[in-house]
Amino acid sequence: MFIRRILGWLIHLFTASGACAGLFALWAIEQQHLQVALWWMSVTIVIDAVDGMFARFVNIKQVVPRIDGALLDNIVDFFTYCMVPCFFLLVTPLLPNYWRVICIVAITFASAYQFTQVDAKTHDHFFKGFPSYWNIVVFYLFFWQTLPKTNVIILLVLAVLSFIPIKYVYPSRLDHLTNNKPLRIAMICLTIIWGLATYGLLWLYPHTSHVLVAISVGYCLLYFAISLYRTCVPV
Repeated sequence: MFIRRILGWLIHLFTASGACAGLFALWAIEQQHLQVALWWMSVTIVIDAVDGMFARFVNIKQVVPRIDGALLDNIVDFFTYCMVPCFFLLVTPLLPNYWRVICIVAITFASAYQFTQVDAKTHDHFFKGFPSYWNIVVFYLFFWQTLPKTNVIILLVLAVLSFIPIKYVYPSRLDHLTNNKPLRIAMICLTIIWGLATYGLLWLYPHTSHVLVAISVGYCLLYFAISLYRTCVPV
């Protein structure tokens, strides 16, 4: 029990380290080292992707009952998934000057709503509404160098989707994605492949790879398609 308690505290420390990575991302953005900032933002995604799995492994609510891990996770995630990418949008030319503040306010309000819903994570382990993946969105806008006006449309559409109760796949909690275990394992593998492909694109930037682009974008389209299907046809 003592070892599990130590592990529990270390896992909470690991979760909190995501906020430190977010601060380093802000520092890099302020210095206009945008690629470095995206690397730090990717670190926060990795931390968020695995800390819940570690917490469930040690039954962290039992071994460290005085710490609300879910609250800690939400605080860190709101900072790293919303505030850091908003600052990225604020100080880069990805948005037109006259739309910049409007988009950032829309993202902030939409994320505040999404994070504070009682059932933001549904009982069957899905996200309800667009799950504030703004750091990932910012990466694609930066990588594609899409027109600022196009970026406005993309961001505002996603902000609106935060309020629409589509059930989005929770990549690390696939219990109710399907009753077929091999398909759940396949989804996990595809998510890992997407992560590796996206990191590859960031590593190659400003050069690119059509294969990595196809994998990265193809997974995103598959993710949205499966989410929409599971919303209409739950297990």
